[in-house]
Amino acid sequence: MSRRLLIYTDGAARGNPGPAGAGAILRDAADGTVLSEIAEGLGQATNNVAEWTAVLLALREARRLGATHVDMRMDSELVARQISGTYRVKNPGLKPIHAAAMELLRSFEGYTVGHVPRAQNKDADRLSNVAIDGPG
Repeated sequence: MSRRLLIYTDGAARGNPGPAGAGAILRDAADGTVLSEIAEGLGQATNNVAEWTAVLLALREARRLGATHVDMRMDSELVARQISGTYRVKNPGLKPIHAAAMELLRSFEGYTVGHVPRAQNKDADRLSNVAIDGPG
């Protein structure tokens, strides 16, 4: 049985590097039901590390939820293009995260990746900021 998830991810860093967080929301692609939310503090990190960590955490969660297909959406055009192969990952610190995320992506039967305007990524953005600020 196939299970398709729609995943929105976002990473945030206050300062670059600075306090950082990763956020993601995973929905059933068929009916939009929220299956999982991720808000993870990352300590001190760059924005790109936060963005890529959000992707990696979301893919791990999608695998745990039994997804066979994932449709990734993010407001980072850079990360979307790095996933699609249009841009290379040059930063040595990002290469291990990128490699792990790409290996996970290839483990699904299929995936798509797309860049969306920030306004369409509000849930993941909120979660990435909650991760920095804490629940209070």
